[in-house]
Amino acid sequence: MKNMQANDMEIEVLSKEEKREMRRQERMRKQKRAIAVLIVLVLMLVGIVVSAVLLINKQKETKRQQQEVQEQIASMNSGEVLEESVATTEEHIAEEDGNGIEVSEVTEENNDGTDIVEAKVLDEVVEAIISEMTLEEKVAGLFVVTPESITGVNTAVQAGEGTKSALEKYPVGGLVYFKKNIQSEEQIKEMVKKSISFCKYPMFIAVDEEGGEVARLAEGLKLENIGSMADIGSTGDTNNAYEAMKTVGSYMTSYGFNLNFAPVADVLTNEDNVAIGDRSFGSDANVVAGMVTAAINGLEENGVTACVKHFPGLGDASEDTHNGLVVIDKSLDELKQTELLPFISAIENGANMIMVGHMALPQIVGDNTPATMSKEVISELLRSELGFNGVVITDAMNMAAITEYYGADEAAIRAFRAGADMVLMPENFETAYNGVIEAVKEGTISEERINNSLKRVFRIKYADSVGSE
Repeated sequence: MKNMQANDMEIEVLSKEEKREMRRQERMRKQKRAIAVLIVLVLMLVGIVVSAVLLINKQKETKRQQQEVQEQIASMNSGEVLEESVATTEEHIAEEDGNGIEVSEVTEENNDGTDIVEAKVLDEVVEAIISEMTLEEKVAGLFVVTPESITGVNTAVQAGEGTKSALEKYPVGGLVYFKKNIQSEEQIKEMVKKSISFCKYPMFIAVDEEGGEVARLAEGLKLENIGSMADIGSTGDTNNAYEAMKTVGSYMTSYGFNLNFAPVADVLTNEDNVAIGDRSFGSDANVVAGMVTAAINGLEENGVTACVKHFPGLGDASEDTHNGLVVIDKSLDELKQTELLPFISAIENGANMIMVGHMALPQIVGDNTPATMSKEVISELLRSELGFNGVVITDAMNMAAITEYYGADEAAIRAFRAGADMVLMPENFETAYNGVIEAVKEGTISEERINNSLKRVFRIKYADSVGSE
């Protein structure tokens, strides 16, 4: 019995020892965890401190650089000359444009160096804005549409909650107005002003104000019409074209418009042309070229972006793209001798925007693909060969030349893939918009391709704000 009791005591003692050992080991584990947690917290604290120091230094450096740029611009605006400036400098920037084609961008530097510095600042501003945009915002910014196409109303004559909601959902690149939208001076001013205030990003407020039969504002507001381009061209005096578009630019800006789908650069080589007629400055390519350049200056000097149209030329057309397919059966050499001359002149004189027409050019493209969807016309001819680095916009995509053969989404996708920067008035905006977004997500169009187009658009829209620094 005694032996049994002794054994029980031994077992009890051993159990207590085991418990003490277990408690000791548990304390050690807790200590190790505490130490590990402490180490992690110390490392995190060190990381936060280091990050804060780096951020502060980066902010100081950014502020210093911004101050230097502002001082440079202020210095140049006051007439001081940069020490190492030269009379004229050409800077070529090779840019991949999503089609495997290098676009050579040329920036000319004035004697005081202002242009090149402001161009650099402008690019930095534009790239910073684009970097914060969603894909949906980027794509919306490449469409110019009627107010009806985003609000769903039959005729828009005011900008209320419907417009506000639409522009918040679709911050489009621009709105284009027609005679039906224009009732009075106060009405159109208020409508434009509110529409601009509703959009997150600057918009083009556009109109077809060519003069003659195509003058939406002049007709809607009963303003004095500057007359047809044919009449102006017949005078042979380019100053008349300048003064005419100076007048147009002046009243356009007074109502809030900043983009004119004019001047017409088509050379009237076909007397039976029903699409262009007296909208052209005439049949002499050199005369038309001079008139177009003067007209651009008249608009631009009054704060209106000129959009030269209809590349590469509708002057030889026998049909109207509003009604169906138009074929221009000319070779590239033939176009260079006549139709292209006004566009070449416009490009050499700094045109910011060119509209591509829907004509088919089988001798250049190889089939009847409309120019607005042709890589050969936009990326190869207009961009690479003629050196145009501004905004390329399509003609209205609701014309029969497009709608009879393509859906709204396919037409927009093909235009962007061909090299266009903006799509004007698709047959159905939502279909086209959603189609392009889906194409980017699927990789049919790269997002970099979209970014490149938006950069060109924003360079126009933000140029004045940077230039006024």
